[in-house]
Amino acid sequence: MWRSPEPRHDVASALVQGGRSRQEDAVLADFPCGTDGGIAVLSDGMGGHAAGDVASRIVVTEVHADPAFARPAFAADESAIPRHLARAAKGANAAVRHHVRTHPETRGMGATLVSVVLVGDRMFWMSVGDSPLYLLWGGRLHRLDEDHSLAPRIDLMADRGLITPMAARDRSDRHCLTSVIPGGEVARRDCPALPFALRPGDVVLMASDGVQVLDAATIGRILHRNRNRNRRRPAARIAACLLSALGDPADPDRDNVALCVIKPNPARAPAAAPPLAQGARP
Repeated sequence: MWRSPEPRHDVASALVQGGRSRQEDAVLADFPCGTDGGIAVLSDGMGGHAAGDVASRIVVTEVHADPAFARPAFAADESAIPRHLARAAKGANAAVRHHVRTHPETRGMGATLVSVVLVGDRMFWMSVGDSPLYLLWGGRLHRLDEDHSLAPRIDLMADRGLITPMAARDRSDRHCLTSVIPGGEVARRDCPALPFALRPGDVVLMASDGVQVLDAATIGRILHRNRNRNRRRPAARIAACLLSALGDPADPDRDNVALCVIKPNPARAPAAAPPLAQGARP
């Protein structure tokens, strides 16, 4: 049990429309005061005029609802959390399908998904699409979820010498998704059965692919520089530094950006994690 007047987790989220005509990203962070955890959901809509903005909001709303209603029972049975995350994604997919059926002009819309549930210092998560879920641990940045786009396949071709690194970087199909929540079949999803054990000094970053104009090394440096325990930089400061590094938000070439930064609060933290979370590290 968390016994501190400060919240268990320091959380900040941000949305920037950039130079796009509409905001197709959505993010929701729900960490009520007086509780031992929370829920965060992020989605990047696709479809442009086919209502990608609607798709991302449907996904965020639906995926938040199931775990939120079930949250009181999580402390007694954490093993059920991945099932709730999977069921929530299935419900979001059904809601997208229903919207397309009742609004045929939105056919072709869809959205990515990253969702996390924290109970104490244990983090459960689920991902569909290419929106990254990062963990800064031990001073190094790790991507926890897989990239469900063509980018990994194209980079593998470059690694094998089949194409040049420049050709791989410039290919127009890099960001074509191989899995998404489209209202139809969801090709792939990541949803580990066991949680990661977070420690003071760790930083979790959920983001849309708009943040990836920064390479992983740059993102890692920003998180590492600002997460120092002695500095006690809040999550909001880390989010602001990331947004600043992305450049001018009015740049016409700048994509939508959504992000959520989560830091365990070090005040009076437990000395050790429960057995369920032992060994669950990158």
